[in-house]
This record gives sequence, C-alpha cells and structure tokens, in this order.
Amino acid sequence: MLRRWGILLAMLTLAAGMALTASSASAATTGFTLGGPIHLVGANRAVHGAVGAHQAGSTNWSGYAATTGTYTSVSASWTQPAGTCGSGAQQAAFWVGLDGYSSSSVEQTGSEVDCVGSTARYYAWYEMYPNAAVDYSDTVQPGDQFNASVTFTGTSTFSLDIADTTQGWSHTTVASLAGAARSSAEVIVEAPCCATGGGILPLTNFGTVNIAGSTANGAALGSVGGMTQIVMIDNAGRDKDLVSSLNSEGNFSATWLGSN
Repeated sequence: MLRRWGILLAMLTLAAGMALTASSASAATTGFTLGGPIHLVGANRAVHGAVGAHQAGSTNWSGYAATTGTYTSVSASWTQPAGTCGSGAQQAAFWVGLDGYSSSSVEQTGSEVDCVGSTARYYAWYEMYPNAAVDYSDTVQPGDQFNASVTFTGTSTFSLDIADTTQGWSHTTVASLAGAARSSAEVIVEAPCCATGGGILPLTNFGTVNIAGSTANGAALGSVGGMTQIVMIDNAGRDKDLVSSLNSEGNFSATWLGSN
C-alpha cells in the first residue's frame, strides 16, 4: 500500500548561502523508508513573465509558493495527468497546501500517480504533517478534473477539500493541528521522498499538468505578493520539469523533463 509522509526540507541559496526551510509531503511505497533531510537550493532570481515571482530550485518541489504573509486559504484546479511507466518505482504528486516553505508543518491535499514497474496507480489523499497522510479510496483516472482547497477555519482547525468532478466524488475533511504558522501558501508538483537511504524517488513521467485558478487568501496567487517560482532539479542541477510563468488568473503548467 502506498502511503505519504512528511519531511522537512532545508533551503540553501546559491549565492549568499542564506538558509531557509521548507517541508514537503512525500510518499513511500512498500520497500521504501522515510529518509532524512533533503535540500532545496534557491537562487532568488526574478522570473521573467511570472507575476511578481522570484525563482528557487528544489530537488523535489516545483510550482509556486506565496511566502511573505499569513495565509488562511489556498486553492487550485488541475487535470490529472497520465503517468508513463517503465520499470522500478516512480511517483508524482499534485497538491495545494498551507505551510511547509518556512515552517515545520504542512496542511495539504492532492492527487498522485505512482508507478510500480509498468503499472500506474492513481489516487487522492490529504495530509496534516507531521501526522501521517490518509489516502482516499475513490477512483481516480487520467484526465479527471480536480478542485482542491485548504482553509484555516480558526482555533487550529483546517478544512481540506478535494473533488474529482469527472468521477463525481468529493471529500471535506476537518482536521486540527496546533501551532501551524500559516506562513506560506503553495500549489506544488512533487517528486516524493524517499528511497532506501533517503534519496528522492524518481519522478513519474506525467507529461504536462495544467493548473488553473490558483488562489491564496481568496485572491489570484500571483497578486498576493512574496511569490516564488520553484523549479525541480536533480543533484547535477538539471531541471526535472519545466514550470511556466504564473499569469494574473493563477494559471500555470509544469512539464516533465526527467525522472532523476
């Protein structure tokens, strides 16, 4: 059974060496174990064409994060991409969440395509890291339309909402997490962690995922300020995916380039 877990990311700048932190929900298949800290290397460069964004490189995240305010909600819609599977284990997750960029918790929900050899498995989940993730049993297929949101409702309580409008199911999960900083809001594609020994799992070839209507605090994601575009890279600094500019309506795409 595939499960998702959380892991703290340490951020290092390329130029100044200033440390930041991030955390992610990451996944493990049977035979894989939770690893130790991994690194997100941020250059803090301005992104041409992206709304108010700077850029950072990560070994397992890509997408956009708002990071300079206090956030009460985040939402986005996407089309579940198909996974092209070969051999071994590969995983790719698509999610919205609060926290995790500069704090030690993550409140998130999303969908996933994991490969075990040539077989692709699709499913949806939520996670209140550092608590373990919960997978939903509902059917997910490539091409399904997802709407998802995470909303702080007060007194350490969050509403995690996800709907597969193609399959006709939805879930609203109310969960509590004390001490959540609510210091970031993000819409992310992730290569989960960890293989035995703590390495990042290979990223499933998901083709292109189109993400639409991303919001934070009820406004288009690019309009809330403090925006960072996150590009996934391997240990050699090569891009694992290509993240498009974020437009004024909160739309962007990510295109798979490589697994490792």
